[in-house]
Amino acid sequence: MATVLLLRHGRTTANATGELAGRRPVELDDTGRAQAERAGERLRPLPLAAVVTSPLIRCRTTVELALPGAAPVVDEGLTECGYGDWEGRPLKELAKEPLWPVVQQHPSAAVFPNGEAMAAMSARAVATIRRWDARITESHGPDALWLACSHGDVIKAIVADAMGLHLDQFQRLVADPASISVIRYTPTRPFLVRLNDTADLAALIPPPSQDGARSDAAVGGGAGGGA
Repeated sequence: MATVLLLRHGRTTANATGELAGRRPVELDDTGRAQAERAGERLRPLPLAAVVTSPLIRCRTTVELALPGAAPVVDEGLTECGYGDWEGRPLKELAKEPLWPVVQQHPSAAVFPNGEAMAAMSARAVATIRRWDARITESHGPDALWLACSHGDVIKAIVADAMGLHLDQFQRLVADPASISVIRYTPTRPFLVRLNDTADLAALIPPPSQDGARSDAAVGGGAGGGA
């Protein structure tokens, strides 16, 4: 079956200020635009059979900057988790909410107020990727490469599924802005080929803590390191 490259959007203004963007129409900042262009330098030599993107502007802009000649297809199944009343609030404030430890330690049980359950987000994202992968395999063959541009928690959920991990383990994964994770699906099992690949070692320098305890995952994906 085909191989999917999961591209997270570049850094946004909300990432930079430590807010949870959610489904709000936040834009890439200058760093994010540069990240998208660098991702494009790595992607353009690849014979991509298709490009699919979340409908949110930060993903569509990332694809436009990375692959200006592409004709991406928008799929709602790749949109950000619906964080409901949490959207637009600072992560350091959200870290004090009673739901925060659930999101961190038992995300399969987390349902955001007036928003989406994390389990529902995972299910629709995985179903979307697997549907597209089967479609591209049928039309372009098992050696095809294709790209999906989405969001941090969405990508982590897709990777967790590929690794056979319960959703409660997905906060152990990292998907930095403009990173690429690669999954090759087969008839019997998926293979994780790359994870959080940015080819930029500066990203290993931890940023100042803005979003709770050091052991907590960055809900929404975070701003990445070395920014």
